[in-house]
Amino acid sequence: MQFCRLVKSTFLASLSVLPPPPVAAFSTSAARPRAFPALRSSHSLSPKSVFGVTKHDRRETWCPLSIRGGGAVFSSSLSPSSLAMSTATEESVAPKEILRTSYRPLPYRVENVEMNFDIREGETIVESTLTVVGGVDGGDGNNDLLLDGESDALTLLSISLNSKPLSSSEYKLTPDGLVIPSSLLPPIGSKQQATIVTKVKICPEENTQLSGLYKSGTMYCTQCEAMGFRRITYYPDRPDNMAVFSSVRIEASKKDYPVLLGNGNRIEDGSIGDDRHYAIWSDPYPKPSYLFCIVAGNLSSISSSYTTKPSGRKVHLEIFSEPENVSKLQHAMDSLIKSMKWDEDTFGLEYDLEMYNIVAVNDFNMGAMENKGLNVFNTAYVLADPKSATDTDYERIESVIGHEYFHNWTGNRVTCRDWFQLTLKEGLTVYRDQEFSADMMQSASVKRIEDVSALRARQFAEDAGPMSHPIRPESYISMDNFYTATVYSKGAEVVRMYRTLLGKEGFRKGMDLYFKRHDGNAVTCDDFLAAMADANGVDLSQFSRWYSTSGTPTVTYDSKYEGESKTFYLTFSQESNNPDPLHIPVSVGLLDKVSGEEVSPTQVLNLKEKVQTFQFTGLDGDVVPSVLRGFSAPVKLVRSTKGSVGDASADEEKNWAFLAARDTDGFNRWEAGQKLMTSLIFQTMRQEESLRTLEYVFEAFGRTLGMDSVDYSIQAYALSLPPESTLAEELDVVDPVALHAARGNVKKTIARKFYSEIRAKYDELTVAMQSINTSDIQLDAVSIGQRRLRNVLLDYLCCIKDTCEEREVASKLAFSQFQAANGMTDKYSALSCLVSMDGEQDVVSRREGALQKFYDDAAGDPLVLNKWFSAQALADLPDVLDRVKTLVDHPDFTLSNPNRCRSLVSAFSMNAAHFHAQDGEGYRFLARMVAEVDKLNPQMSSRMGGGLIQWRRYGKERGALMKGELEKLSKLKPISNDLFEVVSRGLK
Repeated sequence: MQFCRLVKSTFLASLSVLPPPPVAAFSTSAARPRAFPALRSSHSLSPKSVFGVTKHDRRETWCPLSIRGGGAVFSSSLSPSSLAMSTATEESVAPKEILRTSYRPLPYRVENVEMNFDIREGETIVESTLTVVGGVDGGDGNNDLLLDGESDALTLLSISLNSKPLSSSEYKLTPDGLVIPSSLLPPIGSKQQATIVTKVKICPEENTQLSGLYKSGTMYCTQCEAMGFRRITYYPDRPDNMAVFSSVRIEASKKDYPVLLGNGNRIEDGSIGDDRHYAIWSDPYPKPSYLFCIVAGNLSSISSSYTTKPSGRKVHLEIFSEPENVSKLQHAMDSLIKSMKWDEDTFGLEYDLEMYNIVAVNDFNMGAMENKGLNVFNTAYVLADPKSATDTDYERIESVIGHEYFHNWTGNRVTCRDWFQLTLKEGLTVYRDQEFSADMMQSASVKRIEDVSALRARQFAEDAGPMSHPIRPESYISMDNFYTATVYSKGAEVVRMYRTLLGKEGFRKGMDLYFKRHDGNAVTCDDFLAAMADANGVDLSQFSRWYSTSGTPTVTYDSKYEGESKTFYLTFSQESNNPDPLHIPVSVGLLDKVSGEEVSPTQVLNLKEKVQTFQFTGLDGDVVPSVLRGFSAPVKLVRSTKGSVGDASADEEKNWAFLAARDTDGFNRWEAGQKLMTSLIFQTMRQEESLRTLEYVFEAFGRTLGMDSVDYSIQAYALSLPPESTLAEELDVVDPVALHAARGNVKKTIARKFYSEIRAKYDELTVAMQSINTSDIQLDAVSIGQRRLRNVLLDYLCCIKDTCEEREVASKLAFSQFQAANGMTDKYSALSCLVSMDGEQDVVSRREGALQKFYDDAAGDPLVLNKWFSAQALADLPDVLDRVKTLVDHPDFTLSNPNRCRSLVSAFSMNAAHFHAQDGEGYRFLARMVAEVDKLNPQMSSRMGGGLIQWRRYGKERGALMKGELEKLSKLKPISNDLFEVVSRGLK
């Protein structure tokens, strides 16, 4: 599953605004509803009150805000005293914490499932027939069969055991499930079978959590990972129960829901009278319940086929969407075919069913879901055409399509024993999709820069806060809170370290053994490590500590050259939250200090001690080390001579300038330039600018800008300043306003110094792009790189706006690009510059005119409208919060759609300088939105609430305000388990 979490660097990149670089698909953004004035979030909702705020003299008053759904508009007239933000005093029971060490095997397991769905407006009847066999004695004296089920979602109509109806005294219903005593079941360990049949009623139309079976627009669909299946029927809803779903029958209105889809292969369909029809699907492969899926809707599709290499199986491929979006599916289909071929070529893995279906869904909490044979995707990761999607959207769609396809083996065929092992499937599959994307881009350096930028912006921040956890967590209250950057992105880095340590062939041997041993089973991270170790005959016991270590390790190094012995010494020390040293692969190359030539190519040093020295002999002269090449481990790397933040030594800065010009490793060459820029920004923030540092930055910038015949994307990233989110991770106490100002001043200084050269390069690229003899947007690496570089240059040109003349020039340039753009990448980049321009009437008219034109051109396209909301939420204007509050009342805004909510509320929380305004208004706004969303969708509210939990890092005054809002949220009555866990950890 691909998760969505919004961070500013991720979000800007998803809209092709540079800097910073794009990030991996996890990241976030996009939504569904239709255009102003008729837009409504179309899935039905129970009446819920949502409150907006208006501002008068910087004081808030409450006003009712309607929430729209299913054609109805529900409006509230509640007073402030009745808000969910109340601090009621009644006691509530703290949710139960689940421990990794509490795992017990199932005393009974389901081996076969037959289901029947009778879908009708207002209610759906689900009948489930479970074939149960004895499992393993858990050793705790309780071998009763627990069928998980959420009482607020399920109404039990009947239950029978071996064809005999059970009376209410023969089973027990709890808020969490249905318990059948072991005395009624076959003995543990026997081969006897029992058949349990349940019939329940559910109401998908009222399911605003978007977990289980729910209605999105005119479509019914499911989302079962991690624990959504228990909202559909009673079942052992845990990943270690792998059962064959031999028959899933779906019945619905033929007119309203002509397309009926399920897992596996369709084995039968037909009509029932004049107005109803059915389809039966069968999946021959055992799977856990989280991979279950059905879809019923009025859908259109495109189709193709792929013939697998090993067996010559012809697989039918089909991608479904609402009819108006079918023209935007071809890129997803092309990406799917590339993914299937790549997995065969790279890992020898073949698809195993007769068909592969994908459905695009408007209302979806996550990015996508790998249900066996029937993937369900957030529309943001399927739909694309040049008028609505940026280059980064295209790249992310390819990546996420690949991610979900690759799960067929790393997640479906071999799955997790329990949810604490989530990184086993997600970290491994993220690594696989990163490698796939790098091969498709034909530039490993570009992809590595993007992935590490995402890791630092999201995962390093997570490591530094109260939600810090190892890639294999030790406990949780709500598993939904642990679909995190740590589990996914850091988990992928741990997999990458296996590849670094074992080499390409060794890693492949480990993968082959993993599948040979565990195909069809639910296993653990330890099983994966054992396969890697056994296949290569190596001891990886020390490496296993990565699975249990939270936080970001720090590696410090120092170097010394001895001319007499011609020996160069590199000494490393490591610090982490683990009392024992980690096994850290450090990739190092050496460059001659005079000629710049590489005298020692990349080699991997195995750092396994707290302090360890490595020697390089036979060197005729001093060298400059290129350390941690390709970012070979997810650590913070510092020189032992480093003082306070931004206080690099002259020798260190000299080495950075050297590496920025000469390093043969593309990632480290970019990294050296970023370190120089970071040093200058922090000096500026302290008002201690060093002329030496400034000259180094000017030298690196000018050289990079003047390069010809290079990778344009590398050039764009090398010219971009580090994002504020990455810079903030270098600080113990963050002042977002001062950091924003310092970064802005450095950008402006560079732009003024090189204005003529930047403008000349911008014009050169404009002419080159216009000379292409086609009106179609080209999606090759060169064209994408040219647009990426041109928009970085536009951002520099538009940051110079101190005088009315400068604002006139900048706004005219951005508006000209906006008007001339024939694709979304250039159009949105220009809009992003314009929305932060203020001042004279002409400047404001261009800004507002562009916003209106962008909105009109969207013509109701939800994904384009998301960009329109986000551009305004991320604007650098003094009244941006007031504008966001106004947009909350916009007819096209709804809190019930995750993409739309992220595009405005979450986007604003990433607008650091304004969200963290000293008066605390941004915190109060976010907390109120979190409280309202918690009534609708706890998965969303908990992720949004994460914007407040790092209050300790923002100084005494800001910290107190943030903490105050967390304390209010902690007293919500009721509060979801998801939000409770995040808030309580934040307050610890």
